Amino acid sequence: MNNREKLKDKQRIVVKVGTSSLIHKATGNINLFRLEKLVRVLTDLHNSGKDVILVSSGAIGVGFKALGLENRPTSLPMKQACSAVGQGQLMMIYQKLFAEYNQGSAQILITKETMLNDERRYNAKNTFEELLKLGVIPIVNENDTVSTEEIEFGDNDTLSAVVTAVVQGDLLILLTDIDGLYTDDPHKNPLAKLIPEVPVLDEKIGRMAKGAVTKVGTGGMETKIAAANIVTDAGADMVIVNSNNLNNVNKVVAGEEIGTLFLAHKRPDFDFKKYLTERPYFKA
Repeated sequence: MNNREKLKDKQRIVVKVGTSSLIHKATGNINLFRLEKLVRVLTDLHNSGKDVILVSSGAIGVGFKALGLENRPTSLPMKQACSAVGQGQLMMIYQKLFAEYNQGSAQILITKETMLNDERRYNAKNTFEELLKLGVIPIVNENDTVSTEEIEFGDNDTLSAVVTAVVQGDLLILLTDIDGLYTDDPHKNPLAKLIPEVPVLDEKIGRMAKGAVTKVGTGGMETKIAAANIVTDAGADMVIVNSNNLNNVNKVVAGEEIGTLFLAHKRPDFDFKKYLTERPYFKA
């Protein structure tokens, strides 16, 4: 059985979707068609017997449009205000859509402090476990309203990796606006080639990571490589795949050759708190 075939047996799956995958790029307004499709795909994945967790960006993006602002805010207080407005709206839409398929959903807001504190992290893990036992799909986001440090330099790629580690997930799927990891930035270099599989993360892979390629997201390929480092060291596989077709989630779980697969290599001394404080992307 090859490495792609093994993805069929993954039981606990975390799916991360970025802001750029949830909005109309021309207007910045929420893309309800794509959101509905995502909900349908995740519900069907859950119906097949998998544990499913969604890490969703978009609160600030939804909020600043709801407030009638022309441009994405840059000041911290305004970002937090937009997040406070947008997170409620985003969850309302998610819960309505999931309810159409008789699928329960729940909101979990996390800060870096929560994950660094042993007791709070343990309680968060227990909450995830109970929700999954109840057949609920948790919807996770950074608590931007109170998390000043994360809102300044953070990203949900890292958050989704930490969630995967905490819940002992088997697979993290990062939905983004690019087909996977390339040898160079494909937007600038037409000769760049897609890398289908990464057995080990090293400095060579790190140099291939480029900055953000969209104007609405906060993370680029570098943050995805950092997420892969956390996830694979924790013992889970990770796949970067294009969100232009949300059926790509199904294709990944079906073992199809799509996107870039980062292979797990669990470290016996794994401690993800070091990844959040020291950011050691590549360890021997």
